[in-house]
Amino acid sequence: MEYAVPLSIVDEIAPGGLPPGDFDPLADGILMVHQKAWVEDEADIKIGDKGRRTGMTWAEALSDVLIAASAKSAGGDNIWYIGDTKDKGREFIDTSARFAEKVAKELLAVEDFLFEDKQDDGTSKFITAWRITFASGFKISALSSNPANIRGLQGIVVIDEAAFHANVGKVLEACLALLIWGGKIRIISTHNGKTNAFNQLLKEALEGKIDASVHHVPFDTAVANGLYERVCYVRGKPATHEGKAEWYAKIRKAYGSRHEAMREELDAIPREGDGTMIPLVWIEACQTQTYKVARWEPPDTGGGREFVDWPEATRREVMATWLKANVDPILGEFPEDAAGAIGGDFAMRQDRSDYAVGYVDRLLWRRVPLVIELRTCPYDQQKQALFHVGRWLRTHRRLKKGVLDANGNGMVLAQEARQEFGPETIVELMPSDAWLRETTPKFRAAFEEKTILIPANIDVRDDVHQFRVINGVGKIPSDVRTVGTDGGKRHADSGVALLNFYAATLTDVHEYGYTAAASAAPAAEGRMSLRSRDDDDRRGGFDARSGLGGTRGGW
Repeated sequence: MEYAVPLSIVDEIAPGGLPPGDFDPLADGILMVHQKAWVEDEADIKIGDKGRRTGMTWAEALSDVLIAASAKSAGGDNIWYIGDTKDKGREFIDTSARFAEKVAKELLAVEDFLFEDKQDDGTSKFITAWRITFASGFKISALSSNPANIRGLQGIVVIDEAAFHANVGKVLEACLALLIWGGKIRIISTHNGKTNAFNQLLKEALEGKIDASVHHVPFDTAVANGLYERVCYVRGKPATHEGKAEWYAKIRKAYGSRHEAMREELDAIPREGDGTMIPLVWIEACQTQTYKVARWEPPDTGGGREFVDWPEATRREVMATWLKANVDPILGEFPEDAAGAIGGDFAMRQDRSDYAVGYVDRLLWRRVPLVIELRTCPYDQQKQALFHVGRWLRTHRRLKKGVLDANGNGMVLAQEARQEFGPETIVELMPSDAWLRETTPKFRAAFEEKTILIPANIDVRDDVHQFRVINGVGKIPSDVRTVGTDGGKRHADSGVALLNFYAATLTDVHEYGYTAAASAAPAAEGRMSLRSRDDDDRRGGFDARSGLGGTRGGW
């Protein structure tokens, strides 16, 4: 793909030739147009959606010096800079110190100190930090890592390269609380994929869901605003039309065939991700607000006694009450002639147990009005929830098929469900590459053709988006760990449940290397599951138990 070199002031002054000998690229000041716009914007929340090396952080440093050097009556305030690496923190504070000397006429020494980050449990963690203190009494401080207690900061918080922070979702959420006390937030970043929390925040700002100003500054905008001429000025070289074309082409060509990476880093267009099986836009087109995710987690027990240690009758009563309030009303809305299907993904500790519950309508669309998500749920209550849904469908509608994860501890629950609902209804699944190769293309096609409807939930969306095509097979990479909206780590939990639900709706049943549950573990060597065998909750074997194939039709 060919890119036209953006025109700048030099091209206007001397098209195709050298600029006049007295041409000064800094005649209008040291800031380019997009940098001026950023500095002049006094919005409480500013988001810089940028390409690499466009000078946004540099402009922020100048703006922060002007603020910190001012008296309180003139808008002076403290500045907190949080970069994505330790080195960036030190670089930012050094740049600010140079600006302080040139602009504010203050020669300031950089001070090293330990920032006390108070944890939720009352303990403290100390973070390496640097600061400069102005005559106004205000400071610019740069932290080497994300503080857990961002809410405790007062003043203006700058989050640089936000999309690359660990737990970026929690960082952004915590910063929004600063507004309560009159603080301001500046968020600057290149992109790091479509499902990143930074991109989600940006979308909400553009849609007007949050009150924030957005500055979109791709590389070409910076070039049009004089970036090349400034590079030449700093390096002591003449700015020419030919030199600019060569410089621009060199930067673009450096990415080779990695076009998505180039568009993300230069053009500020977030990429889907290498080997993405289902594009984000397809997933979002299949999400509906009327479908729900019902989430359960252990109640606050108090006194240090975990829910798993409660008396059995009490645990069952808690779960039954929750199911009646959160699950039964949704099941009751299923059409009376619906033949229900369940797809399950089991977990006990780190991940969630997810159960996608739905049906196929008369147009052969897959509908999933309910995803049940259980976090750190005792085995007995997982069984209680699954059996409750299965029995309800069997009694009030029709339970046609269930495909349940039979890896690790999930093997026991899947087998008990088979005994309860019958082997013709429940499939104990240990997916092999053959099963995935057969099933995931149909699953993908359902999203492409918009013949599957799922809950409009960010975690569900991101889970489905984690499927990758690896050596021609759709699966979840073993190293995938995302952070959900509740701050906990996820391993595409609802995405796996939805795949198993879809498999349950397919007409024909094919078997791939059937192995009885009792002998599954010895037969597992050399085979792969949907996830890595290193997964925390799925170490019980990876043999293909049975596969569901056939057409895309219903029953």
